[in-house]
Amino acid sequence: MSALPDDRFRPVEHYENFPVASWLCPPRLRRPIAAIYWFARTADDIADEGNATEGKRLADLLTYRNDLTACLAGHKGSGRWAGLFAALGTARVEFALPEQPLYDLLDAFRQDVEKTRDGAGYETRAELLDYCSRSANPVGRLLLHLYGVSDPQSLVRSDAICSALQLINFWQDPSVDLPRGRYYLPAEDCRRHGIDPSAPATWPSHPNAPALIRELCGWAQALMLSGAPLVHRVPGRAGWELRLVVQGGLRILRRIELLDHRTLQRRPKLGGIDLLPMTWHALWM
Repeated sequence: MSALPDDRFRPVEHYENFPVASWLCPPRLRRPIAAIYWFARTADDIADEGNATEGKRLADLLTYRNDLTACLAGHKGSGRWAGLFAALGTARVEFALPEQPLYDLLDAFRQDVEKTRDGAGYETRAELLDYCSRSANPVGRLLLHLYGVSDPQSLVRSDAICSALQLINFWQDPSVDLPRGRYYLPAEDCRRHGIDPSAPATWPSHPNAPALIRELCGWAQALMLSGAPLVHRVPGRAGWELRLVVQGGLRILRRIELLDHRTLQRRPKLGGIDLLPMTWHALWM
C-alpha cells in the first residue's frame, strides 16, 4: 500500500458509540476504512452540521457527489476536499472498492436534507428500512468487501446489523433529532400508540412515548440478533471488531431500557463502565 500523509486523516471529533478502524481492525485495512469513514462523516456534516440553509446543503452535496465521480474516474474535482478524495481514491484503486455504496450514502444524506426542509418524516417501518439501506448498509457492504466476504447470506446479515445500528441510533437520539427537524418515529407506530405523528412537539411529553420507544427498541434488537451470526464469518481480528460493534449496539439498547425508554428527554451514552459487559458478551457470541 502506498503511504498517505497522516494529516489526510482528521481526528474524529464526533461522539461515536461504535469503534471505527480500532486497534482490533487488521492494520492493512485501517487506512481504507478510515478513508471510507472520512468520506461518510464529511457528507453527514454537510447535511447536518452548522447553520447552512437546506439549499446550500443540497448544493454542497451535489458538488461533493461530482467530486466523488471525478475521484472514481481518476480526475481532479473541485479541490474543496482534496485530501479526502485522495485517500478515497487510493483505497478505491488498491482494494477495488465498489462504487454504488458510496453513491447510496450520498443519496441518503440528500434525503435527510430534503425531509428536514419539508418537515417530513416516515410513514412506515418499511420506508425507514429503505432509508437505512442507503444510510447504513453501504458501510457494512464496503467493509465486507475489504474483508473478502461476499456470499449472499453474509450480505443479508451485514444489512441487518447496519440497519439495526441505524435504528438504535434513532431511538437513542430523538431528544437531539427533534430540535433539528429530523423525525424518525414511524407514523404508523405513533398512531397505534395514540401519538399524533403530525405534532412532533408533543412527543416528549406524551405518556405513551416510552412504550413506543420500547417497542421500536425491540424491533431493532431482533434485527441485530438476526445479523449477529455474521461475526463467525468475518475472519480474524475483524470478526472480533464486529463482535464489539454488535455488543455496542445491544448495550445502547440496555442503556435506553435503564432510562425507562425516555430518550425523548435524554440521550444515553456508552462509557468505560460498559466495556466489561460488552467484552464478556462478545466472548460468548
